[in-house]
Amino acid sequence: MAALTISGIGYAYPDRQVLEEVSLALMPGTHTVLTGRNGSGKSTLLGLAAGVLKPARGMVSAGSRPALVIQHTRTPENLPCTVRQTVEMGRWPHRRGLLPLRRADRQKVSAALERMGIADLADRQLQELSGGQRQRTLIAQGLAQEADILLLDEPTAGLDSSAHALIRAAVADELRRGVTVLESSHDPGDIGRADRVVMLDAGRIASDTQTA
Repeated sequence: MAALTISGIGYAYPDRQVLEEVSLALMPGTHTVLTGRNGSGKSTLLGLAAGVLKPARGMVSAGSRPALVIQHTRTPENLPCTVRQTVEMGRWPHRRGLLPLRRADRQKVSAALERMGIADLADRQLQELSGGQRQRTLIAQGLAQEADILLLDEPTAGLDSSAHALIRAAVADELRRGVTVLESSHDPGDIGRADRVVMLDAGRIASDTQTA
């Protein structure tokens, strides 16, 4: 049974059609990369898969709530949060109502900070960080959620080699845990690690290749 099924979805912004008749079925524990030119609909498709956006047509069905990691350039520059507070948001789906996070949740947050090499930045304001540090913070938030489906929007774009390696290692760990990963990327190295590569062009699937 598929972990995530996207069936014939269409989506449009007021000024343009973005996606048209896109269908995908992702099996548990698989790694799929979306590629294609800027504006081809990759970020929109991830938003639809996460349930952040609602399709105009078609449907999205997920076996569990996905974790979506957006690009750091899409976060407000003046968001009044520390790095730790930002990563803690990844544990909110596990909270009991409005009760504070439990010790186990805080431990998972600390572990995610360590995995992304930003434990020393935990008390810094998000707005004080470089773009690469903010990106690692957002990925740590996604890891802390411990979702069965992880959606990543160009997670390594513009990062140095050490940050790139940390993220790729984290994705590999999640796959070993049985997580289903769907990410967008232009990076040949990232694309080469995937089980499946789906190319979007003008809002449609231009190719769908199994690589493993």
